[in-house]
Amino acid sequence: MSNSLLRRLGLRALLSWILWLLIASPAQALDTRTGVGLQDRALFQERLDYTLTNQSGKDFHGQDLSNTSFAGAMAKAADFSGSNLRGAILTQGSFTQANFRGADLSDALMDRVDFVDTDLRNAVLKGAIASGSSFAGAQIEGADFSNALLDRDDQRRLCREADGLNKTTGIATRESLEC
Repeated sequence: MSNSLLRRLGLRALLSWILWLLIASPAQALDTRTGVGLQDRALFQERLDYTLTNQSGKDFHGQDLSNTSFAGAMAKAADFSGSNLRGAILTQGSFTQANFRGADLSDALMDRVDFVDTDLRNAVLKGAIASGSSFAGAQIEGADFSNALLDRDDQRRLCREADGLNKTTGIATRESLEC
C-alpha cells in the first residue's frame, strides 16, 4: 500500500474512533468547583442553564439561582423576587416587566439586557456588569448599584429616579449610583 493510502486509512480510523466516543460514551461534566475564575464559571455553569429559553411568566420567587445562565433568555413578566442570582449570567436577555424586587444580583453579568419596566426595588446589584442594558421605566427605589458597571447615560437616567435605602445593605440608591 502507498503511504498516502495508509495515512487516509489512519485518519479515517481516527475519525471513526472519535465519532464512536461521541455517540457511545456518556457525557462527562467537568468539575469546576475548585480553582475556577469568573470566566470558567461563565463557561461551565454549576447550576441550571436557561440559556436561549422562554421563561416568560415563570415563577422563580425565592430560589437559589446563583451562577445560573439566562443568557439570551426571554423572561417577560417572570418573578425573580427574593431570589439569589449572585454571579448569574443574563447577557442579552429580555426581562421586560419582570419582578426582581429584593433579589440579589451581585456580580451578575447583565450586559445588553432589556430591563424595561422591570421592578428592581430593593435589589442588590453590587459589582454587576450591566453595560449596554436598558433600564427605561425600571423601578429602582432602594436598589443598591454599588460598584456596578453601567453606561454613563444609564447612570445619569437612573440618578433622576434614584430614591430610597436598600433594606439589605443599608446603602442609599443615590449613593450607590454615585449621583
